[in-house]
Amino acid sequence: MGAATPVRPSDLIRPSTVERAFELARFGGCRTVADIVAILKSERHESVEAHLAGPSIRRDLRRVWEAAGA
Repeated sequence: MGAATPVRPSDLIRPSTVERAFELARFGGCRTVADIVAILKSERHESVEAHLAGPSIRRDLRRVWEAAGA
């Protein structure tokens, strides 16, 4: 029998894809949805494009990063 993979505390409290997208828009220095998508994919979030496909979420993300830059 193999050893069980330990669970890291960060795995238990990982934000959802959408929550993380808004964190990146607010604090991550991202200026485009493509920037956010690339980071989310590098963090191994799944179905990133599907989560961020709608025009309203893209508009909301844009508003957040514009407000953060102000």
